[in-house]
Amino acid sequence: MSIDLSATRPAEADSSAGAVATHCPYCALQCAQTLTPTPGDRLPVTVSARDFPTNRGGMCQKGWSSAEVLAAADRLTTPLVRDARGADLRPATWDEALDMVASRITAIQRTHGRDAVAIFGGGGLTNEKAYALGKFARVALRTPYIDYNGRFCMSSAAAASNRAFGMDRGLGFPLADIGGADAVLIMGSNVAVTMPPLVQHLAGVRSRGGLVYVDPRRSATAALTDNGSGVHLQIVPGTDMAVLLSLLHVLIDEDLVDHEYLAARVGGFSDVRVSVSAWWPERAEQVTGIAAGALRRTARLLASASPAKGGAGAYILTGRGMEQMASGTAAVSAAINLALALGLPGREGSGYAPITGQGNGQGGREHGLKADQLPGYTSIADPARRAHVASVWGVDPEDLPGPGVPAVELLRRLGTDGGPRALLVHGSNIVVSAPNAGAVAESLRRLDLLVVADVVPSETASYADVVLPVTQWAEEDGTMTNLEGRILRRRKAVDPPGEARSELWILAELARRLGVRGFSEEPAEVFVELCRASAGGAADYSGVSYARLDAGEQIHWPCPAGDGSHPGTPRVFLDSFPTPDGRARMVCVDYQGPRDDVRGDAPVYLVTGRVLTQYQSGAQTRRVGELVRSEPEAFVELHPSLAESHRLEEGDLVELRTARGAVELRARVTDAVRPDTVFVPFHWLGSANVLTNDATDPTSGMPEFKVCAVALRPARANEGSRS
Repeated sequence: MSIDLSATRPAEADSSAGAVATHCPYCALQCAQTLTPTPGDRLPVTVSARDFPTNRGGMCQKGWSSAEVLAAADRLTTPLVRDARGADLRPATWDEALDMVASRITAIQRTHGRDAVAIFGGGGLTNEKAYALGKFARVALRTPYIDYNGRFCMSSAAAASNRAFGMDRGLGFPLADIGGADAVLIMGSNVAVTMPPLVQHLAGVRSRGGLVYVDPRRSATAALTDNGSGVHLQIVPGTDMAVLLSLLHVLIDEDLVDHEYLAARVGGFSDVRVSVSAWWPERAEQVTGIAAGALRRTARLLASASPAKGGAGAYILTGRGMEQMASGTAAVSAAINLALALGLPGREGSGYAPITGQGNGQGGREHGLKADQLPGYTSIADPARRAHVASVWGVDPEDLPGPGVPAVELLRRLGTDGGPRALLVHGSNIVVSAPNAGAVAESLRRLDLLVVADVVPSETASYADVVLPVTQWAEEDGTMTNLEGRILRRRKAVDPPGEARSELWILAELARRLGVRGFSEEPAEVFVELCRASAGGAADYSGVSYARLDAGEQIHWPCPAGDGSHPGTPRVFLDSFPTPDGRARMVCVDYQGPRDDVRGDAPVYLVTGRVLTQYQSGAQTRRVGELVRSEPEAFVELHPSLAESHRLEEGDLVELRTARGAVELRARVTDAVRPDTVFVPFHWLGSANVLTNDATDPTSGMPEFKVCAVALRPARANEGSRS
């Protein structure tokens, strides 16, 4: 497979008057952009790339075309309200819309209690908006029911990292560090498609033949291993953990672990050693489909690259392909155990990290969008942290609610007896992005009130009683936190269209109507408060300021206030781990395959993922002409032998059916997938997430998006086309 990275263009110098330095609105790579206002033109800004440590002057096609979303033909520019169920949405003034929301929230809470209102946030919101939304839930609504779509992204990696290291910061090192490694193992993250500019950081390891990529598909990232650049392990879907257990077994069996590091910095190794003793490569081969010899060679490659064996360094990077499982936390723990056995975390030039997906997936979970967390990445059940944050908010700690429930459970409870009767959605399109999407739509229909704040009329907004038009990246100030824990400035370049307003203004206005003060609509003021609230937490921003960021400082958290000169922490764990004894902790895990495994009536694996020119639920990218022309609709990839056995040809409609629902999609026949597997992207309504399993990880609440069992057959519509 050839790789087309032509959309990653070199930086373009731009010294135009009024040019604004900011960052891309899409993924967590947060490529640096320059926006130049273009008054009177169809597009309000032109976009050029800036040189920056993550993107090095490149952007993908989504970033280059991002200005198109600002000028979307159906951009929301005025509030919309629905007078009664079944009626059409109609334009309204802000006063009418917000009065309606506040009065109905008040009535619902008076009748059903404070827990009857819930909030669902998004990983694309700025730190300021994520913080304000979490504060609004706990102070203005006093409800425990808040979570966000980052639960679908990073929750398993976060849970495993917290219990192993005492902290979760995505990449605990600058992305550029991986360029010097002798080996990089990537599992379940198709980075050549999801964040193409990252690929340039793999040039060094590819030149040394050390890139190992694990994925059921022959994806664009798998192709990076061609021509001696590395190895692609094309596993049976959902068996990533078995690969990791076997690799650790080989390291132990061949005495390739870093004994000195383990003795000095790690606990739990003796138990893990016993737990992986049964995972010899020949057994793993029967589960994973990867030859025992390939597993041994991979383990030896990683060991030879490790500091203990005199190598230049090694990294283990994981993504949603292995984390979006009902055993996702255990799978990440297996990856961390492998990294610890090699002596990688907390060493310059080596490490383990999950690759954050959403633009501010990191910052969202750090500052209050998760059901169980307060700002600073601290537990809402911790009395000391409750007291600290309550003092910043000017409320009694006893008035703060306790932990809520993870996203999937929250969505299940909507409209049920004792569950939330109202939902406010900010920055998420759950009708497309949540698993078992048909059931989610039914949950929304049961609500007494659905409020959606968005920039375009998303599929979720079509169910709403009130739709609120909000600003997007080029129209607002704030901060984002990228995949490295690097805090970035988002800067306003143009005014929003029509009556669109920031969530900060909306939340302040709603809080006032609910009789609560203390909500600022100014991003700079909110950031100052956020930094105070985070002080002393794992994600301590108290030493960060707009002034420091605007002066060009590259600040990674934690950055405590001190005397105001703390440089931030680009690399974590170098001295110790933030655990009670300063040591990392290995955790024994047992292998589990997919909960919805293949069987007689569903004999094929379905795996889901992304395409290069679409992002998340597609609410933004499906409004950009050049991106739509590249991928106009959902499709299903299937192997030629599977297609032949089902009498299917290229372009045929295929009916896919799981225990949750059925869809019809056009066939793409390709040997990029295994003969026992089909692939469907999830960016469209009525595609992958109608089929996906909403079984969840018991630790993280992560749903099993990635793998399930599916039956397929030619759709009836094909019969007429061939007659």
